[in-house]
Amino acid sequence: MTVHFIGAGPGAPDLLTLRGRDLIAACPVCLYAGSLVPEGVLAHCPPDARIVNTAPLSLDEIITEIAAAHALGKDVARLHSGDLSIWSAMGEQLRRLRALGIPFTVTPGVPSFSAAAAALEAELTLPGLAQTVVLTRTPGRASAMPEGEKLAAFGATGAVLAIHLSIHLLDKVIAELTPHYGADCPVAIVWRASWPDQRIIRATLGTLNAMVGSEMERTALIVVGNTLGAADFDESRLYAADYDRRYRPVGAEPRFPEVS
Repeated sequence: MTVHFIGAGPGAPDLLTLRGRDLIAACPVCLYAGSLVPEGVLAHCPPDARIVNTAPLSLDEIITEIAAAHALGKDVARLHSGDLSIWSAMGEQLRRLRALGIPFTVTPGVPSFSAAAAALEAELTLPGLAQTVVLTRTPGRASAMPEGEKLAAFGATGAVLAIHLSIHLLDKVIAELTPHYGADCPVAIVWRASWPDQRIIRATLGTLNAMVGSEMERTALIVVGNTLGAADFDESRLYAADYDRRYRPVGAEPRFPEVS
């Protein structure tokens, strides 16, 4: 018996990975975070699968469900939204499973910031403008922020910020970042990225607040950085005609000569 932790993607059911789909189809038990995982993903469950929405359950109750499946020798598909590597609460479940000796695997999913960038038709790292993307959030009731992880500190780097779980603190986000990026810095909010009702707001730090409606209270990602909508940036050397690389040797003495 194995518990398969699966990143179910940002919302669109067809953004589930092939590996995730096949694992779901093979598991007689499925535990899913019903508040965020789309029901379309559950269509891959076997017809007679036990399907449990974990949204109203405590951690102890979730582990009890898994332990019961383990006792019966039934594999479990444990679905979380997005990718499991950030803000998934997977770590605390794995710690419990290790203590109980219950085996598990982890299958990555498409993260929400990737879906948001796709919706914006944006490459977040453009030569000469930004080469770093910071995934962060503001403090919440469920998780505090460590002392050194302040928005202002990240803003001071000039990196592109993908700010999760923070739409309810938009005033705070704008106030802390404007001194570092300037009021004219491009910003976008992608609400429910990849869902059918996805919405996008493009603005600047100076104009954003007036453009956000009250309906954007959850599952909205704030992206801040000079690469958003940029047209004036350097081209990568990777595809430059005079760039000597392993797969395209250039010059009389290329760094990686072709082997005949």
